[in-house]
Amino acid sequence: QVQLVESGGGLVQPGGSLRLSCVASGRVVGGVNAMGWYRQAPGTERELVATATTGGIAHYADSLKGRFTISRDNAKDTVDLLMNSLKPEDTAVYYCYLEGGRRGYWGQGTQATVSS
Repeated sequence: QVQLVESGGGLVQPGGSLRLSCVASGRVVGGVNAMGWYRQAPGTERELVATATTGGIAHYADSLKGRFTISRDNAKDTVDLLMNSLKPEDTAVYYCYLEGGRRGYWGQGTQATVSS
C-alpha cells in the first residue's frame, strides 16, 4: 500500500519561507509518473500548486511561479516544495500527491499558516 507522509508545515510571518517535504513508501504498480503538491484553504477547493514528472518536467500554478520551487528525488521517492515570499493568502493545508499505476495517491496534509 502506498503511503505519503508530509512534513515541514508551520507558522511563518509574511515574507518568510517554508520547505515542505513528502516521502512515499510502498510499491506503485507500473511506476511513479509524477509527484507534486496541492493546497486547500478553508472554504475553497483543492488546487494545484506544483507537480514534477519522473522525467524532470515541472509544472506550476501560474500565480505561484517565481515564489515556489518543486524538487524531486526519484531514487528516494521524495518531493519537496520550497515556498518563498509567503503571503497570508498562501495559508492552507498542503497535500502531497503521487500519480502512478493509473491512479493517484494523497497524503494527509500539512498545515502552513502565514500570519504576523
